Amino acid sequence: MIYKTLFGAAMLGLAGSVCAAPVLISPEWGAEACQAWNADAVLTQKLVESGWVKNDAGRGFKVIQFYREDCGDKPTAELRIALQGNLARCVSGGKAETQALASGADYVMSAETDSWVEMGRGDYGPMRAMISGSLGFDGPMGEAMGNMKPFESFLLLVGKVPADTQQCPDQPGKLSASAP
Repeated sequence: MIYKTLFGAAMLGLAGSVCAAPVLISPEWGAEACQAWNADAVLTQKLVESGWVKNDAGRGFKVIQFYREDCGDKPTAELRIALQGNLARCVSGGKAETQALASGADYVMSAETDSWVEMGRGDYGPMRAMISGSLGFDGPMGEAMGNMKPFESFLLLVGKVPADTQQCPDQPGKLSASAP
């Protein structure tokens, strides 16, 4: 009987580690965010209607990089968005790889962990986030301002992807400054 109990406990432990949510704004989180992007009608459709996705610096895709300010000062995740058919689709999500961002087409966004969580819950939208300084933003501001509804959907996407907010991405064992 004790062996069954120990075996069951070990299997539960394994299942918990296999099913654990990815660390927020990690490459693994980026891969899941890419899938969530493609399931969001506002992001996939409205960013085509506005012409946003076509401003890709001639590469065939736009880059959005992110990071958590309390975990470092460099992007840790990246999404690449491209026009596919009549949709703005995420074609790649993972580690921040693009070295030379196109200032007129690409974006880098940063926030403290708590702010990412609040924006993902819909506590406030992109305008308030940028004005209050909760969201660090580098990219074509006019283009972003013309796409507030999709930008809001993007911030809500952060809350749709389950994530571990206690650990820092790319830094095993480092706790977020926001962690209790």
